[in-house]
Amino acid sequence: MKQWNLFIAFFRVGMLGYGGGPSSIPLVHKEVVEKYKWLTDDDFGDVLALGNSLPGPIATKMAGYIGYRVSGIFGMLNAVIATILPTIVIMIVLITSLNSFRNQPWVAGMTNAVIPVVGVMLAKLTYDFFNKAKVSMGWTVSILLGSGSLALIVWAGIHPGIIIFALLLYALLRPKKKKDMTLNRQEQSS
Repeated sequence: MKQWNLFIAFFRVGMLGYGGGPSSIPLVHKEVVEKYKWLTDDDFGDVLALGNSLPGPIATKMAGYIGYRVSGIFGMLNAVIATILPTIVIMIVLITSLNSFRNQPWVAGMTNAVIPVVGVMLAKLTYDFFNKAKVSMGWTVSILLGSGSLALIVWAGIHPGIIIFALLLYALLRPKKKKDMTLNRQEQSS
């Protein structure tokens, strides 16, 4: 049953993720965090950050990792196949048929209509992540990291993967605060 659920979850993502990675991310979140509860919001954020720092399509990287985490090697293969199968079929069928209609206004309208929907989905996901960050890091650090990342990406032209990698390194290498060390000792003693 778990393999079937993995296939269906990522097949839906592949079918409905029109426009690539940005539209797929909220769909993956809906399936793996909200519906099947295979990951927590924090785990999903970690997978997303790691996936964005690696080369290649984000949907297949996330499917592979989540599939592996849920059900091992077969889960990984199942989730990746479920993610790419709809794209392959749709490319063959739709591109062949839509190619004859490419100059029609309704084809351009169909493509343009998807853009605001993807924007809203990404805005909601961003809002959810910002609220999580606010709870774990506080307003000041969340706003500084968010605006600093935005400035580096938009105005300095630095690739988001580099910023994510730098923040991951910082999180791994930063000195632990006394409060963190006290909590770790309490967890170890209980």
